[in-house]
Amino acid sequence: MEERGSYGQFCPVSMASEILCSRWTTLVVRELLCGSTRFNDLRRGLPKMSPALLSKRLKELQAAGVVVALPRATGTVEYRLSEAGEELRPLIMGLGTWAQRWMESRITLKNLDPSLLMWDMRRSLNLKLLPARRCTIQFLYSELPPSQKSWWLVTERGTVDLCNFDPGHELDLLVMSSLRSMTAIWMGLTTIKQEADSGQLTIEGDPGLARSMQQWLGLSPFASLPRRVQ
Repeated sequence: MEERGSYGQFCPVSMASEILCSRWTTLVVRELLCGSTRFNDLRRGLPKMSPALLSKRLKELQAAGVVVALPRATGTVEYRLSEAGEELRPLIMGLGTWAQRWMESRITLKNLDPSLLMWDMRRSLNLKLLPARRCTIQFLYSELPPSQKSWWLVTERGTVDLCNFDPGHELDLLVMSSLRSMTAIWMGLTTIKQEADSGQLTIEGDPGLARSMQQWLGLSPFASLPRRVQ
């Protein structure tokens, strides 16, 4: 009897697909490649994936030798890619490169998610271009419901925290835009200047931070790729 989930082929592409082509698996690997190691951090990068399914996929990747689970003295577990898992980097990045070049951007921008966008922005910030002192930046998406409309990035001494509740610090910068506009900026489909000139984005606060936002914001790793489909 053919094993459940098996393509029944000896081809290496088939064998790799048995591991990687289950729903969400490539995105779990993406999060690990981006540096997430804790279960809750993986969840923040995959907000629409259930905890039970994430746990299942991690166990499958461990069984395949792609992921290693490292127990810590605190009782928590860290997940790391094995050598085999790290070798998936060009494959996963290649999928993103292909999609950035060939997928229709209007289709991509239907899949808007403020928590995922802000989590991606958090880990993409160029902290070298931000003040060493504590810096608090609020992003306001006024069209969203109250629980999703306000987000804060707080940086200090080379670290960055993401909050969806007011951290109580004095604001250095307030960025107001639609979620669609900010997502398009992060994906490299438009720029801060273009969105500001069209009235889709407003920035208030520290003039220096406002002027340099395109540089310190940090964009998708695929943002600079030339697109073949507009």
